[in-house]
Amino acid sequence: MLSAPRWAEALWSWASTRWPGRVGLGTLAAIVRLEIFDRAMTLAAQLFTSIFPLLIMMAVLLGRTFDEKLAEVVKVPDEVAKVLNEAISGSSVNAFGVIGALIVLVSTTSLARAFTRVYATIWGLPRPRSNPRHAWRWMVAVLVLAFSVVAIRLLERAALEAPAPWVTVALVTLAADFGGALFVPWILTARQIPARLLAPGALLFGVVMLVLRPVGAFYLPHALDVSAARFGTIGVAFTYIGWLYVISFAYLITASAGQVIATDPGRLGRRIRGIHSDVGH
Repeated sequence: MLSAPRWAEALWSWASTRWPGRVGLGTLAAIVRLEIFDRAMTLAAQLFTSIFPLLIMMAVLLGRTFDEKLAEVVKVPDEVAKVLNEAISGSSVNAFGVIGALIVLVSTTSLARAFTRVYATIWGLPRPRSNPRHAWRWMVAVLVLAFSVVAIRLLERAALEAPAPWVTVALVTLAADFGGALFVPWILTARQIPARLLAPGALLFGVVMLVLRPVGAFYLPHALDVSAARFGTIGVAFTYIGWLYVISFAYLITASAGQVIATDPGRLGRRIRGIHSDVGH
């Protein structure tokens, strides 16, 4: 049986006994266990098929003002925005109805269940079961995700009017992303994971989004225009799914790293867990 080179053994020994090495190796093991590439694509597709119908439902129920904000927030090309506006203006509250709204909400709970399975894998929780008693948690989580799409954009606009606008925008969006990334797993896992243990992953996600959001603001408009010109509405859909894949991938990595940091046996991990916590042991 071949043995590992001496340098590899020394590197492993160094990494496994130091905080950065433990976090790096633990995160790598977590994302392999999570099957991150497949899981990120699943989340991206379900985000697209769940959040967009909810936003359209909000536009129908809340009226023309929200309709205009929606078209601006999702930043679709002109021809796609026209189709979206026609679809929304051709509907009404009466036509959509309470039953239609409930159907949309129920259909979007698949996204919440997918997130719940992600958290169960990352945190080693029992395999989640589709219990109807948890349906309200699924709906709350999905509604929070949908509202955050518009709310963060509106917060950015408001922050640009404040002194030191770019610093204010960074702080506001960091706080919003942190809050969402903390609340969603907390509510979906029925508070099985204390909020303080979720905080490192939520903070990492917020920091990563400080980079990804400006990149998206620069990349998406051009990519959407090109996709719409070449492939029409279906091209726009694939472009959005591709961008959601990037965000889902980043979210899974930061959630995994956050779990490793929170359960690490070192000083920081012990402080995060609290003196009497035995999580991760």
